[in-house]
Amino acid sequence: MTTVREATWALLREYGMRRIFANPGSTEVAFLADLPDDLEFVLGLHEGSVVGLATGYAIATGAPAFVNLHTTAGLGNAVGALATARVNRAPLVVVVGQQDRRHLALEPFLAGQLDRLAGPYPVWVDQPVLAQDVPTAIRRAWHEAGQQRGPALVVVPMDDWYADLDPSLGLAAPSTVRRSGSAPGPAADEVARLLTDASAPVLVVGAGADDRASWDALVELAERLDAPVWQEAFGARAGFPQDHPRFAGHLPAGRSRLRAVLSGHDVALVVGTGAFRQYPYEPGPLVPVGMRVAVLSDDPAELHHSSAELAVLADPATFCAAVARLLPDRPLVPASARPAGGDVLDAPDDGAPLRAGHVFAALAARLPSDVVLVEETPSTRPQLHRMLPARQPRGFVSAAMGGLGFGLPAAAGLRLGDPSRPVVAVLGDGSSLYAIQGLWSAARYGCGVLYVILSNGRYAIMDRLAEKHGGKPPWPAFDEIDVAGLAGALGCPARRITDHPDLLAVLDEVVPTLADRTEPLLLDVRVATEPHFEP
Repeated sequence: MTTVREATWALLREYGMRRIFANPGSTEVAFLADLPDDLEFVLGLHEGSVVGLATGYAIATGAPAFVNLHTTAGLGNAVGALATARVNRAPLVVVVGQQDRRHLALEPFLAGQLDRLAGPYPVWVDQPVLAQDVPTAIRRAWHEAGQQRGPALVVVPMDDWYADLDPSLGLAAPSTVRRSGSAPGPAADEVARLLTDASAPVLVVGAGADDRASWDALVELAERLDAPVWQEAFGARAGFPQDHPRFAGHLPAGRSRLRAVLSGHDVALVVGTGAFRQYPYEPGPLVPVGMRVAVLSDDPAELHHSSAELAVLADPATFCAAVARLLPDRPLVPASARPAGGDVLDAPDDGAPLRAGHVFAALAARLPSDVVLVEETPSTRPQLHRMLPARQPRGFVSAAMGGLGFGLPAAAGLRLGDPSRPVVAVLGDGSSLYAIQGLWSAARYGCGVLYVILSNGRYAIMDRLAEKHGGKPPWPAFDEIDVAGLAGALGCPARRITDHPDLLAVLDEVVPTLADRTEPLLLDVRVATEPHFEP
Protein backbone atom coordinates (compact mmCIF):
# COMPACT_ATOMS: atom_id res chain seq x y z
CA MET A 1 0.00 0.00 0.00
CA THR A 2 1.35 3.44 -0.93
CA THR A 3 1.34 6.19 1.69
CA VAL A 4 0.22 9.76 1.11
CA ARG A 5 3.77 11.11 1.29
CA GLU A 6 5.12 8.46 -1.10
CA ALA A 7 2.37 9.32 -3.56
CA THR A 8 3.19 13.01 -3.15
CA TRP A 9 6.89 12.45 -3.76
CA ALA A 10 5.97 10.57 -6.94
CA LEU A 11 3.76 13.50 -7.93
CA LEU A 12 6.63 15.98 -7.48
CA ARG A 13 8.76 13.87 -9.80
CA GLU A 14 5.94 13.59 -12.35
CA TYR A 15 5.58 17.36 -12.58
CA GLY A 16 9.27 18.20 -12.38
CA MET A 17 9.06 19.84 -8.94
CA ARG A 18 12.27 18.27 -7.65
CA ARG A 19 13.27 21.28 -5.52
CA ILE A 20 11.41 21.90 -2.25
CA PHE A 21 11.74 25.51 -1.09
CA ALA A 22 11.20 25.58 2.69
CA ASN A 23 12.11 26.58 6.21
CA PRO A 24 11.36 23.44 8.24
CA GLY A 25 8.94 23.20 11.15
CA SER A 26 7.56 20.37 13.26
CA THR A 27 4.30 20.16 11.32
CA GLU A 28 6.32 19.35 8.17
CA VAL A 29 8.76 16.79 9.55
CA ALA A 30 6.57 13.82 8.68
CA PHE A 31 6.68 14.89 5.03
CA LEU A 32 10.37 15.84 4.92
CA ALA A 33 12.05 13.11 7.00
CA ASP A 34 13.93 10.60 4.82
CA LEU A 35 13.33 12.76 1.77
CA PRO A 36 14.52 10.78 -1.28
CA ASP A 37 17.88 11.86 -2.67
CA ASP A 38 16.43 12.86 -6.04
CA LEU A 39 14.32 15.57 -4.31
CA GLU A 40 16.40 18.57 -3.21
CA PHE A 41 15.62 20.60 -0.08
CA VAL A 42 16.38 24.32 -0.67
CA LEU A 43 16.60 26.14 2.68
CA GLY A 44 15.51 29.73 3.25
CA LEU A 45 16.11 31.36 6.66
CA HIS A 46 12.77 33.18 6.66
CA GLU A 47 9.53 32.29 4.88
CA GLY A 48 9.59 35.54 2.91
CA SER A 49 12.92 34.42 1.47
CA VAL A 50 11.56 30.92 0.85
CA VAL A 51 8.68 32.24 -1.26
CA GLY A 52 10.94 34.80 -2.92
CA LEU A 53 13.35 32.05 -4.00
CA ALA A 54 10.48 29.95 -5.33
CA THR A 55 8.95 32.93 -7.12
CA GLY A 56 12.16 33.68 -8.98
CA TYR A 57 12.57 30.00 -9.80
CA ALA A 58 9.02 29.76 -11.18
CA ILE A 59 9.49 32.87 -13.32
CA ALA A 60 12.76 31.49 -14.69
CA THR A 61 11.40 28.03 -15.47
CA GLY A 62 7.88 29.01 -16.46
CA ALA A 63 6.52 26.11 -14.37
CA PRO A 64 5.06 25.88 -10.85
CA ALA A 65 7.62 25.73 -8.02
CA PHE A 66 6.97 23.78 -4.80
CA VAL A 67 6.93 25.59 -1.45
CA ASN A 68 6.57 23.99 2.00
CA LEU A 69 5.53 26.33 4.87
CA HIS A 70 5.16 25.85 8.62
CA THR A 71 1.59 26.27 9.95
CA THR A 72 0.44 29.73 11.17
CA ALA A 73 3.82 31.37 11.77
CA GLY A 74 5.32 30.20 8.50
CA LEU A 75 2.32 31.07 6.36
CA GLY A 76 1.90 34.37 8.19
CA ASN A 77 5.53 35.31 7.55
CA ALA A 78 5.09 34.42 3.88
CA VAL A 79 1.86 36.34 3.09
CA GLY A 80 3.62 39.44 1.75
CA ALA A 81 5.80 37.34 -0.52
CA LEU A 82 2.75 35.34 -1.67
CA ALA A 83 1.04 38.63 -2.58
CA THR A 84 4.10 39.54 -4.64
CA ALA A 85 4.03 36.13 -6.35
CA ARG A 86 0.36 36.65 -7.23
CA VAL A 87 0.96 40.06 -8.80
CA ASN A 88 4.10 38.74 -10.53
CA ARG A 89 1.97 35.91 -12.00
CA ALA A 90 4.36 33.31 -10.61
CA PRO A 91 2.86 29.80 -10.32
CA LEU A 92 3.55 28.24 -6.92
CA VAL A 93 2.30 25.05 -5.27
CA VAL A 94 2.29 25.91 -1.56
CA VAL A 95 1.81 23.10 0.97
CA VAL A 96 1.28 24.34 4.53
CA GLY A 97 1.64 22.05 7.54
CA GLN A 98 -1.20 21.77 10.04
CA GLN A 99 -1.45 20.13 13.45
CA ASP A 100 -2.40 16.46 13.78
CA ARG A 101 -5.92 15.87 12.46
CA ARG A 102 -6.76 13.55 15.35
CA HIS A 103 -6.89 16.36 17.93
CA LEU A 104 -7.30 19.37 15.68
CA ALA A 105 -10.78 20.05 17.10
CA LEU A 106 -9.12 20.83 20.47
CA GLU A 107 -7.00 23.57 18.85
CA PRO A 108 -3.66 22.27 20.16
CA PHE A 109 -0.39 24.19 20.06
CA LEU A 110 0.56 25.03 16.43
CA ALA A 111 -3.00 24.58 15.14
CA GLY A 112 -4.04 27.44 12.89
CA GLN A 113 -6.96 28.85 10.88
CA LEU A 114 -4.84 28.45 7.77
CA ASP A 115 -7.36 28.40 4.94
CA ARG A 116 -8.11 32.13 5.42
CA LEU A 117 -4.76 33.41 6.69
CA ALA A 118 -3.35 34.42 3.30
CA GLY A 119 -6.54 36.29 2.39
CA PRO A 120 -7.25 36.74 -1.33
CA TYR A 121 -3.68 36.24 -2.52
CA PRO A 122 -3.72 32.50 -3.29
CA VAL A 123 -5.46 31.64 -6.56
CA TRP A 124 -6.87 28.49 -4.92
CA VAL A 125 -6.98 27.11 -1.37
CA ASP A 126 -7.89 23.63 -0.14
CA GLN A 127 -7.70 21.64 3.07
CA PRO A 128 -8.52 18.06 2.02
CA VAL A 129 -11.32 16.45 3.98
CA LEU A 130 -9.53 13.08 3.97
CA ALA A 131 -5.84 12.15 3.99
CA GLN A 132 -6.65 10.13 0.84
CA ASP A 133 -7.33 13.42 -0.96
CA VAL A 134 -3.95 15.08 -0.29
CA PRO A 135 -2.15 13.95 -3.48
CA THR A 136 -5.22 14.87 -5.52
CA ALA A 137 -5.29 18.34 -3.94
CA ILE A 138 -1.60 18.89 -4.70
CA ARG A 139 -2.13 17.70 -8.27
CA ARG A 140 -4.99 20.13 -8.66
CA ALA A 141 -2.92 22.90 -7.06
CA TRP A 142 -0.31 22.36 -9.81
CA HIS A 143 -2.99 22.84 -12.47
CA GLU A 144 -4.59 25.82 -10.69
CA ALA A 145 -1.25 27.57 -10.19
CA GLY A 146 -0.35 27.11 -13.85
CA GLN A 147 -3.78 28.09 -15.14
CA GLN A 148 -4.26 31.18 -12.94
CA ARG A 149 -0.57 32.13 -12.68
CA GLY A 150 -0.22 32.47 -8.93
CA PRO A 151 0.17 30.57 -5.63
CA ALA A 152 -2.20 27.65 -5.02
CA LEU A 153 -2.31 26.60 -1.38
CA VAL A 154 -2.98 23.18 0.19
CA VAL A 155 -3.20 22.72 3.99
CA VAL A 156 -2.09 19.25 5.14
CA PRO A 157 -2.44 17.95 8.73
CA MET A 158 0.83 16.36 9.80
CA ASP A 159 -0.58 12.86 10.43
CA ASP A 160 -1.93 12.63 6.86
CA TRP A 161 1.51 11.91 5.40
CA TYR A 162 1.71 8.37 6.81
CA ALA A 163 -1.85 7.40 5.89
CA ASP A 164 -2.35 4.68 3.29
CA LEU A 165 -3.94 5.42 -0.07
CA ASP A 166 -6.74 3.30 -1.49
CA PRO A 167 -5.61 2.97 -5.11
CA SER A 168 -9.07 1.92 -6.30
CA LEU A 169 -10.40 5.40 -5.56
CA GLY A 170 -7.99 7.01 -8.02
CA LEU A 171 -7.17 10.71 -8.08
CA ALA A 172 -9.87 13.31 -8.61
CA ALA A 173 -7.69 15.52 -10.79
CA PRO A 174 -6.45 15.00 -14.35
CA SER A 175 -2.88 13.95 -15.03
CA THR A 176 -2.46 16.46 -17.86
CA VAL A 177 -4.27 19.69 -18.69
CA ARG A 178 -3.93 21.27 -22.13
CA ARG A 179 -5.10 24.77 -23.00
CA SER A 180 -5.96 25.04 -26.66
CA GLY A 181 -6.71 28.76 -26.85
CA SER A 182 -8.75 30.04 -29.78
CA ALA A 183 -7.38 27.39 -32.16
CA PRO A 184 -7.55 23.68 -31.23
CA GLY A 185 -3.96 23.02 -32.38
CA PRO A 186 -1.89 20.13 -30.94
CA ALA A 187 -4.45 19.32 -28.23
CA ALA A 188 -6.97 18.35 -30.93
CA ASP A 189 -4.36 16.07 -32.52
CA GLU A 190 -3.76 14.43 -29.13
CA VAL A 191 -7.45 13.77 -28.51
CA ALA A 192 -7.96 12.58 -32.10
CA ARG A 193 -5.12 10.07 -31.69
CA LEU A 194 -6.65 8.81 -28.44
CA LEU A 195 -10.01 8.28 -30.15
CA THR A 196 -8.49 6.81 -33.32
CA ASP A 197 -6.59 4.21 -31.31
CA ALA A 198 -9.74 3.24 -29.37
CA SER A 199 -11.56 0.09 -30.35
CA ALA A 200 -14.83 1.09 -28.63
CA PRO A 201 -14.99 4.80 -27.75
CA VAL A 202 -17.89 6.39 -25.89
CA LEU A 203 -18.94 10.04 -25.50
CA VAL A 204 -20.32 11.60 -22.32
CA VAL A 205 -21.87 15.05 -22.56
CA GLY A 206 -22.94 17.65 -20.05
CA ALA A 207 -24.54 21.03 -19.53
CA GLY A 208 -21.52 22.87 -20.94
CA ALA A 209 -22.36 21.57 -24.43
CA ASP A 210 -25.93 22.87 -24.48
CA ASP A 211 -25.83 25.08 -27.59
CA ARG A 212 -26.49 24.54 -31.26
CA ALA A 213 -22.85 24.66 -32.38
CA SER A 214 -21.80 22.09 -29.75
CA TRP A 215 -24.73 19.81 -30.57
CA ASP A 216 -23.85 19.88 -34.27
CA ALA A 217 -20.17 19.18 -33.59
CA LEU A 218 -20.95 16.34 -31.19
CA VAL A 219 -23.41 14.74 -33.62
CA GLU A 220 -20.69 14.78 -36.29
CA LEU A 221 -18.15 13.37 -33.82
CA ALA A 222 -20.48 10.61 -32.62
CA GLU A 223 -21.32 9.58 -36.16
CA ARG A 224 -17.69 9.59 -37.26
CA LEU A 225 -16.75 7.48 -34.24
CA ASP A 226 -19.83 5.25 -34.45
CA ALA A 227 -20.02 5.82 -30.69
CA PRO A 228 -22.90 5.95 -28.19
CA VAL A 229 -23.49 9.21 -26.35
CA TRP A 230 -24.47 9.35 -22.68
CA GLN A 231 -25.67 12.39 -20.74
CA GLU A 232 -23.97 13.09 -17.41
CA ALA A 233 -25.82 12.14 -14.23
CA PHE A 234 -27.75 15.03 -12.67
CA GLY A 235 -26.96 17.28 -15.61
CA ALA A 236 -28.58 20.70 -15.41
CA ARG A 237 -28.96 20.94 -19.20
CA ALA A 238 -28.78 18.61 -22.19
CA GLY A 239 -25.49 18.30 -24.08
CA PHE A 240 -26.74 16.31 -27.07
CA PRO A 241 -30.03 15.81 -28.96
CA GLN A 242 -31.75 13.16 -26.88
CA ASP A 243 -33.91 11.93 -29.77
CA HIS A 244 -30.81 11.16 -31.87
CA PRO A 245 -30.22 7.45 -32.64
CA ARG A 246 -26.80 7.52 -30.96
CA PHE A 247 -28.07 8.95 -27.68
CA ALA A 248 -27.82 6.12 -25.16
CA GLY A 249 -29.43 7.69 -22.08
CA HIS A 250 -28.40 9.22 -18.77
CA LEU A 251 -25.48 7.83 -16.81
CA PRO A 252 -26.31 6.32 -13.43
CA ALA A 253 -25.07 8.13 -10.35
CA GLY A 254 -23.46 5.16 -8.57
CA ARG A 255 -20.06 3.59 -9.27
CA SER A 256 -21.15 -0.01 -9.77
CA ARG A 257 -23.85 0.86 -12.30
CA LEU A 258 -21.56 3.39 -13.99
CA ARG A 259 -18.91 0.70 -14.48
CA ALA A 260 -21.55 -1.64 -15.88
CA VAL A 261 -22.77 0.97 -18.39
CA LEU A 262 -19.24 1.81 -19.54
CA SER A 263 -17.97 -1.76 -19.66
CA GLY A 264 -16.84 -2.79 -23.11
CA HIS A 265 -15.55 0.72 -23.89
CA ASP A 266 -11.86 1.53 -23.75
CA VAL A 267 -11.88 5.34 -24.16
CA ALA A 268 -14.38 7.91 -22.87
CA LEU A 269 -14.38 11.51 -24.10
CA VAL A 270 -16.30 13.68 -21.63
CA VAL A 271 -17.50 17.02 -23.05
CA GLY A 272 -18.97 19.96 -21.18
CA THR A 273 -18.86 18.45 -17.71
CA GLY A 274 -16.54 16.74 -15.23
CA ALA A 275 -15.75 13.04 -15.04
CA PHE A 276 -17.87 11.63 -13.42
CA ARG A 277 -20.65 13.07 -11.26
CA GLN A 278 -21.99 10.73 -8.56
CA TYR A 279 -24.63 10.78 -5.83
CA PRO A 280 -24.50 7.99 -3.22
CA TYR A 281 -20.98 6.80 -2.45
CA GLU A 282 -20.13 3.25 -3.46
CA PRO A 283 -16.79 1.44 -3.01
CA GLY A 284 -14.69 0.34 -5.94
CA PRO A 285 -13.16 2.07 -8.95
CA LEU A 286 -15.05 4.80 -10.74
CA VAL A 287 -14.74 3.39 -14.27
CA PRO A 288 -13.87 -0.03 -15.70
CA VAL A 289 -10.25 -1.04 -15.20
CA GLY A 290 -8.15 0.05 -18.16
CA MET A 291 -10.54 2.69 -19.46
CA ARG A 292 -8.80 5.89 -20.58
CA VAL A 293 -10.66 9.14 -19.94
CA ALA A 294 -10.25 12.56 -21.55
CA VAL A 295 -12.26 15.63 -20.51
CA LEU A 296 -13.04 18.71 -22.60
CA SER A 297 -14.60 21.85 -21.14
CA ASP A 298 -14.34 25.62 -21.20
CA ASP A 299 -14.69 25.62 -17.38
CA PRO A 300 -11.34 25.05 -15.62
CA ALA A 301 -13.03 23.91 -12.39
CA GLU A 302 -14.75 21.04 -14.21
CA LEU A 303 -11.43 19.90 -15.59
CA HIS A 304 -9.48 20.20 -12.37
CA HIS A 305 -11.76 17.95 -10.29
CA SER A 306 -12.13 15.26 -12.95
CA SER A 307 -10.70 11.77 -12.76
CA ALA A 308 -9.05 11.77 -16.17
CA GLU A 309 -5.81 11.08 -17.97
CA LEU A 310 -6.11 14.18 -20.16
CA ALA A 311 -8.11 17.40 -19.77
CA VAL A 312 -8.43 20.11 -22.41
CA LEU A 313 -9.55 23.67 -21.69
CA ALA A 314 -11.28 24.76 -24.88
CA ASP A 315 -14.58 25.76 -26.44
CA PRO A 316 -16.47 22.45 -26.89
CA ALA A 317 -18.01 23.31 -30.26
CA THR A 318 -14.80 24.49 -31.91
CA PHE A 319 -12.69 21.71 -30.44
CA CYS A 320 -15.11 18.83 -31.21
CA ALA A 321 -15.53 20.03 -34.79
CA ALA A 322 -11.74 20.08 -35.20
CA VAL A 323 -11.35 16.59 -33.70
CA ALA A 324 -14.08 15.19 -35.95
CA ARG A 325 -12.23 16.46 -39.03
CA LEU A 326 -9.04 14.71 -37.87
CA LEU A 327 -10.63 11.29 -37.44
CA PRO A 328 -10.22 8.62 -40.10
CA ASP A 329 -13.34 7.16 -41.62
CA ARG A 330 -14.74 4.17 -39.76
CA PRO A 331 -17.04 1.57 -41.26
CA LEU A 332 -20.38 2.88 -40.04
CA VAL A 333 -23.03 0.63 -38.55
CA PRO A 334 -26.39 2.41 -38.79
CA ALA A 335 -27.75 3.18 -35.34
CA SER A 336 -31.28 2.04 -34.70
CA ALA A 337 -33.81 4.76 -34.06
CA ARG A 338 -34.64 5.41 -30.42
CA PRO A 339 -38.18 4.44 -29.52
CA ALA A 340 -40.36 7.51 -29.15
CA GLY A 341 -41.75 8.26 -25.71
CA GLY A 342 -39.58 5.93 -23.61
CA ASP A 343 -41.59 4.06 -20.97
CA VAL A 344 -45.10 2.95 -21.91
CA LEU A 345 -47.84 3.16 -19.28
CA ASP A 346 -51.38 2.06 -19.89
CA ALA A 347 -54.06 4.55 -18.95
CA PRO A 348 -55.13 4.03 -15.35
CA ASP A 349 -58.35 2.18 -14.64
CA ASP A 350 -61.34 4.23 -13.61
CA GLY A 351 -60.78 5.39 -10.07
CA ALA A 352 -57.10 4.37 -10.04
CA PRO A 353 -54.66 7.15 -9.13
CA LEU A 354 -52.53 8.89 -11.71
CA ARG A 355 -48.81 8.20 -11.70
CA ALA A 356 -46.02 10.47 -12.81
CA GLY A 357 -45.52 8.33 -15.92
CA HIS A 358 -49.09 9.04 -17.06
CA VAL A 359 -48.36 12.76 -16.86
CA PHE A 360 -45.05 12.42 -18.70
CA ALA A 361 -46.64 10.31 -21.44
CA ALA A 362 -49.40 12.86 -21.94
CA LEU A 363 -46.86 15.69 -22.17
CA ALA A 364 -44.58 13.70 -24.51
CA ALA A 365 -47.45 13.23 -26.95
CA ARG A 366 -48.28 16.93 -27.04
CA LEU A 367 -45.31 19.20 -26.35
CA PRO A 368 -43.63 20.86 -29.35
CA SER A 369 -39.99 20.15 -30.14
CA ASP A 370 -38.87 23.65 -29.16
CA VAL A 371 -40.28 23.46 -25.64
CA VAL A 372 -38.03 24.46 -22.74
CA LEU A 373 -38.69 21.80 -20.10
CA VAL A 374 -37.76 22.82 -16.56
CA GLU A 375 -37.43 19.90 -14.14
CA GLU A 376 -37.53 19.72 -10.35
CA THR A 377 -39.14 16.38 -9.55
CA PRO A 378 -36.31 14.41 -7.91
CA SER A 379 -38.11 11.14 -7.20
CA THR A 380 -39.25 10.68 -10.82
CA ARG A 381 -36.48 12.42 -12.71
CA PRO A 382 -35.02 9.27 -14.36
CA GLN A 383 -38.45 8.44 -15.78
CA LEU A 384 -38.91 12.02 -17.02
CA HIS A 385 -35.58 11.80 -18.83
CA ARG A 386 -36.63 8.63 -20.62
CA MET A 387 -40.03 9.92 -21.66
CA LEU A 388 -39.34 13.59 -22.39
CA PRO A 389 -36.01 13.82 -24.25
CA ALA A 390 -34.52 17.23 -25.03
CA ARG A 391 -34.87 17.78 -28.77
CA GLN A 392 -33.33 21.25 -29.14
CA PRO A 393 -30.59 23.15 -27.30
CA ARG A 394 -31.86 24.60 -24.04
CA GLY A 395 -34.65 22.04 -24.24
CA PHE A 396 -33.97 20.88 -20.67
CA VAL A 397 -33.07 23.00 -17.64
CA SER A 398 -32.65 21.85 -14.06
CA ALA A 399 -30.83 22.88 -10.89
CA ALA A 400 -27.13 22.06 -11.09
CA MET A 401 -26.60 22.01 -7.34
CA GLY A 402 -29.42 19.86 -6.01
CA GLY A 403 -31.10 22.35 -3.67
CA LEU A 404 -34.82 22.76 -4.19
CA GLY A 405 -36.60 25.97 -5.14
CA PHE A 406 -34.85 26.67 -8.45
CA GLY A 407 -37.37 25.39 -10.96
CA LEU A 408 -40.45 27.52 -10.31
CA PRO A 409 -38.87 31.00 -10.54
CA ALA A 410 -36.30 29.90 -13.15
CA ALA A 411 -39.11 28.85 -15.49
CA ALA A 412 -40.59 32.34 -15.28
CA GLY A 413 -37.18 33.86 -15.95
CA LEU A 414 -36.65 31.61 -18.97
CA ARG A 415 -39.96 32.68 -20.47
CA LEU A 416 -39.25 36.33 -19.66
CA GLY A 417 -35.81 36.09 -21.29
CA ASP A 418 -37.02 34.32 -24.46
CA PRO A 419 -40.76 34.65 -25.08
CA SER A 420 -40.37 32.94 -28.47
CA ARG A 421 -40.19 29.47 -26.86
CA PRO A 422 -42.86 27.71 -24.80
CA VAL A 423 -41.82 26.87 -21.23
CA VAL A 424 -43.19 23.97 -19.20
CA ALA A 425 -42.05 23.35 -15.62
CA VAL A 426 -42.58 19.87 -14.16
CA LEU A 427 -42.18 20.13 -10.39
CA GLY A 428 -42.87 18.06 -7.32
CA ASP A 429 -45.20 19.65 -4.81
CA GLY A 430 -42.44 19.64 -2.19
CA SER A 431 -40.09 21.34 -4.64
CA SER A 432 -42.67 23.96 -5.60
CA LEU A 433 -43.24 24.99 -1.98
CA TYR A 434 -39.64 26.16 -1.62
CA ALA A 435 -40.36 29.00 -4.04
CA ILE A 436 -44.14 29.14 -4.38
CA GLN A 437 -44.07 32.93 -4.04
CA GLY A 438 -42.42 33.02 -7.47
CA LEU A 439 -45.90 32.50 -8.94
CA TRP A 440 -46.77 36.06 -8.01
CA SER A 441 -43.87 37.36 -10.12
CA ALA A 442 -44.76 35.02 -12.99
CA ALA A 443 -48.31 36.39 -12.98
CA ARG A 444 -47.31 40.03 -12.40
CA TYR A 445 -44.87 40.07 -15.32
CA GLY A 446 -46.89 38.04 -17.79
CA CYS A 447 -44.70 34.93 -17.93
CA GLY A 448 -46.78 32.36 -19.82
CA VAL A 449 -45.35 29.26 -18.17
CA LEU A 450 -47.28 26.01 -17.80
CA TYR A 451 -46.52 24.68 -14.30
CA VAL A 452 -47.27 20.97 -13.90
CA ILE A 453 -47.12 20.12 -10.19
CA LEU A 454 -46.94 16.42 -9.31
CA SER A 455 -48.68 16.44 -5.94
CA ASN A 456 -48.17 13.40 -3.73
CA GLY A 457 -48.15 15.27 -0.42
CA ARG A 458 -44.72 14.21 0.73
CA TYR A 459 -40.95 14.30 0.15
CA ALA A 460 -41.02 11.00 -1.72
CA ILE A 461 -37.30 10.83 -2.49
CA MET A 462 -36.44 11.32 1.18
CA ASP A 463 -38.89 8.57 2.15
CA ARG A 464 -37.21 6.16 -0.28
CA LEU A 465 -33.71 7.10 0.92
CA ALA A 466 -34.73 6.60 4.56
CA GLU A 467 -36.06 3.15 3.67
CA LYS A 468 -32.77 2.29 1.95
CA HIS A 469 -31.01 3.14 5.20
CA GLY A 470 -33.31 0.71 6.99
CA GLY A 471 -35.27 3.30 8.93
CA LYS A 472 -38.68 4.92 9.09
CA PRO A 473 -38.80 8.56 7.94
CA PRO A 474 -39.52 10.81 10.95
CA TRP A 475 -41.04 13.66 8.91
CA PRO A 476 -44.79 13.87 8.29
CA ALA A 477 -46.65 14.00 4.99
CA PHE A 478 -48.27 17.29 3.97
CA ASP A 479 -51.33 16.09 2.03
CA GLU A 480 -53.44 18.93 3.38
CA ILE A 481 -51.50 21.62 1.47
CA ASP A 482 -53.55 23.00 -1.42
CA VAL A 483 -51.01 24.01 -4.09
CA ALA A 484 -53.74 25.18 -6.48
CA GLY A 485 -55.20 27.31 -3.71
CA LEU A 486 -51.82 28.85 -2.95
CA ALA A 487 -51.38 29.65 -6.64
CA GLY A 488 -54.75 31.40 -6.75
CA ALA A 489 -53.87 33.45 -3.67
CA LEU A 490 -50.72 34.60 -5.45
CA GLY A 491 -52.61 35.68 -8.58
CA CYS A 492 -51.70 32.65 -10.72
CA PRO A 493 -54.58 30.77 -12.43
CA ALA A 494 -54.68 27.13 -11.37
CA ARG A 495 -56.61 23.91 -11.93
CA ARG A 496 -56.73 20.78 -9.82
CA ILE A 497 -56.54 17.47 -11.73
CA THR A 498 -57.33 14.08 -10.23
CA ASP A 499 -58.04 11.75 -13.16
CA HIS A 500 -56.63 10.82 -16.54
CA PRO A 501 -59.43 12.12 -18.84
CA ASP A 502 -59.29 15.52 -17.13
CA LEU A 503 -55.49 15.61 -17.55
CA LEU A 504 -55.71 14.88 -21.28
CA ALA A 505 -58.53 17.37 -21.81
CA VAL A 506 -56.68 20.20 -20.06
CA LEU A 507 -53.43 19.53 -21.93
CA ASP A 508 -55.27 19.38 -25.25
CA GLU A 509 -56.73 22.77 -24.42
CA VAL A 510 -53.62 24.44 -23.04
CA VAL A 511 -50.59 23.09 -24.95
CA PRO A 512 -51.58 24.68 -28.30
CA THR A 513 -51.62 28.07 -26.54
CA LEU A 514 -48.17 27.82 -24.95
CA ALA A 515 -46.31 29.83 -27.59
CA ASP A 516 -48.59 32.84 -27.15
CA ARG A 517 -49.53 32.71 -23.47
CA THR A 518 -49.09 35.90 -21.45
CA GLU A 519 -50.15 34.51 -18.09
CA PRO A 520 -48.98 31.42 -16.19
CA LEU A 521 -51.17 28.42 -15.50
CA LEU A 522 -50.60 25.88 -12.73
CA LEU A 523 -51.92 22.33 -12.97
CA ASP A 524 -52.05 20.71 -9.53
CA VAL A 525 -52.00 17.03 -10.55
CA ARG A 526 -52.66 14.49 -7.83
CA VAL A 527 -50.34 11.47 -8.32
CA ALA A 528 -49.52 8.30 -6.44
CA THR A 529 -46.18 8.04 -4.70
CA GLU A 530 -43.59 6.00 -6.62
CA PRO A 531 -42.37 2.96 -4.65
CA HIS A 532 -38.78 2.99 -5.92
CA PHE A 533 -35.96 5.47 -6.55
CA GLU A 534 -32.69 4.70 -8.32
CA PRO A 535 -30.66 7.73 -9.48
